[in-house]
Amino acid sequence: MSQTPLDVLRSVYGYKSFVGLQEGVINHVTGGGDALVFMPTGGGKSLCYQIPAMIRQGVGVIVSPLIALMRDQVGALTRNGARAACLNSSLSTSEAWEVERRLGRGELDLLYVAPERIMMPGFMSVLERLDIALFAIDEAHCVSQWGHDFRPEYLQLAVLKEKFPQIPRIALTATADGPTRADILTRLHFQDARIFSAGFDRPNIRYIVVPKNRGREQLLEFIENEHKGDSGIVYRMSRKKVEETCQWLNAKGIESLPYHAGLDKRSRDASQDAFMRKEGLVMVATVAFGMGVDKPDVRFVAHLDPPKSLEAYHQETGRAGRDGLPADAWMSFGMGDMMVMRKIIAPDGDAAGRKRIELQKFNALTGFCEAISCRRQILLGYFGETHEPCGNCDLCLNPVETVDGTVAAQMALSCVFRTGQRFGAAHLINVLIGKHTKPVLQWGHDEVSTFGIGQEHSINQWRGLYRQLIADGSLEIDPEGFGSLRLTQRAWEILKGGRTFAMRLESEPEKKERTRKRERRERKPKTGWAGEFLQTPEETRLFDVLRDLRRKLAEEEGAPPYQVFQDKTLLGMALLKPRTEEDLLAVTGVGQSKLEKYGALFLEALAAQYDEHGRGEPRAVPGEEKVEAEVRKKAERGETARKTLELFHALGSVEAVAAERALTPHTIYSHLIQAVGKGELAVTDVFPLAPDAIRRVEKTLASFKTRGITALKPVFEALEGAFDYEVIRCVQSGMWARGKKAVKRG
Repeated sequence: MSQTPLDVLRSVYGYKSFVGLQEGVINHVTGGGDALVFMPTGGGKSLCYQIPAMIRQGVGVIVSPLIALMRDQVGALTRNGARAACLNSSLSTSEAWEVERRLGRGELDLLYVAPERIMMPGFMSVLERLDIALFAIDEAHCVSQWGHDFRPEYLQLAVLKEKFPQIPRIALTATADGPTRADILTRLHFQDARIFSAGFDRPNIRYIVVPKNRGREQLLEFIENEHKGDSGIVYRMSRKKVEETCQWLNAKGIESLPYHAGLDKRSRDASQDAFMRKEGLVMVATVAFGMGVDKPDVRFVAHLDPPKSLEAYHQETGRAGRDGLPADAWMSFGMGDMMVMRKIIAPDGDAAGRKRIELQKFNALTGFCEAISCRRQILLGYFGETHEPCGNCDLCLNPVETVDGTVAAQMALSCVFRTGQRFGAAHLINVLIGKHTKPVLQWGHDEVSTFGIGQEHSINQWRGLYRQLIADGSLEIDPEGFGSLRLTQRAWEILKGGRTFAMRLESEPEKKERTRKRERRERKPKTGWAGEFLQTPEETRLFDVLRDLRRKLAEEEGAPPYQVFQDKTLLGMALLKPRTEEDLLAVTGVGQSKLEKYGALFLEALAAQYDEHGRGEPRAVPGEEKVEAEVRKKAERGETARKTLELFHALGSVEAVAAERALTPHTIYSHLIQAVGKGELAVTDVFPLAPDAIRRVEKTLASFKTRGITALKPVFEALEGAFDYEVIRCVQSGMWARGKKAVKRG
């Protein structure tokens, strides 16, 4: 009898059950259907095409954008016992010939190729003679001209639908906003494909943004306090900054390597290979690095310069914690970053339309950085998803204090106006606090009415307020004016008293430093990230022994350590404490192939530790329990929302459904708003709104979205409280549903 998807999952990969949407995608593609998959990094996208390719007759052809990504995935598959290979320019003539020979003889289940190769006439004729199981297009967002990784060669892949209409196709990406999704559907001819969207949440990643103040020192403190000895990535904007930061980190004892497009190919490949194979190495890189990185144990991604958009941020930070274990996304962000980035992407000439869209995207990133509530809510909201406060970002863990800052905002905006809208924040702050600097005296700004009126606030607080006003859309930076600030229409709403402004209180640097010193004294010593899971000295010793054995085996094989076993698997061994092969197979990540290859060696090492130090009580891996609980929680949320919808159809009112289900009306409204977003209800089914009222809310929502503002409070205020938040959310969900339908029709 042929193997089932679950058989392959357990025997090849060593996983015990599917996660999230994996099983549905795999069954659909195995049955011959086309699929478009939106799944976060680390969510198991690759299994969605690898398992169907192993089950279906023929070879699965996977289009992948980078050689490093192909090489890494083929290496991992081969060690799992799968029949996989790649064809790319890094192979010698004899190596390429050997792959083609195996291909012709039906000895491969998976073949990775670059998009350029698959379109070559000679290779296309080879494909036409083969028995093909499926086509997979990985990193599908590369087809979009609005995406941050646009690859023109991806546009040609639509021909696969025309030449091989009976072969199932699957396209996958970890991040895509509305325009990018539309491009994937239309440009790759996926209009008839079934769409699987697992959402974009990465619950294991903690999001942290700090106001920039000596950025490199902030980064060093973060690494030394939180990630000493961990693998990580630090992103910088330019080649020069990469080199300088890399040298500086090495001088401070943090082993680092540079990666940018200015290095020759040999140097880039050497840096990437070292990063993939060595533990505890930090890669300092431009955005040229990352898409081909399939390293599961990256424990942090840091940005010392901001990316251009929340899509890019989500993609880059998603390279942390692919194994599902705790990881950090850390960024240092300041006024200078706003000025530099807005100057880079300022609308100009023939590219003005595209530049305006890029500016809107950066405005959304700025709003994320200057948030006063849960960052995950804002990030996921940008992609059209709702989320409860996450409890795993800096603003949830350490909520900021906010006050009514309307008067302070009026002072700050008035100062911009009184000085002619020609100066940057530093000069404006000097005017507000009454500082007699040479420029202030030279321009006569010691005579304006706003001189010295802001002495009750510190320089740091004024700096933070100006950043918040820019993020709010009340101020804009003049890209041609050396960072000068200008008022927008939203600014006049505050100045005339038509709108209030919530101001975040900025902590003073010296106070922060005292707090950090106290936290360092109070912090319990830990052995890297694993210290969160290992409860006894015996477990810590066991984990270290397993890592040493893994490192030794990886060096002997010339492979990255995680291709022997991932950190999560070693953690499982240290906690479950297996004695037999059957016990070892119960550990996530131990499949039949790896059991045969490595099982005896690891069981021997474990037995030696048991004999010397005792075995201790076996216990479950906390991370796996959390993942399973989250999957169950999402399933339960979907089921309860379905029951609400059925009762609403039957009873006809929110109050009746709430009484029947013993839930609050607010909860019932949230379920119905989800149904509107899925196209299962119309807005007017939930709220009896006139068409003019709906258009008014839609117009206001669209106006704020074009400025990169996704929070609903400014929309509520702009509508002068005429509509409740539930109504606004419902109309917003209706817009999303209408957009999805338009994409499918297109």
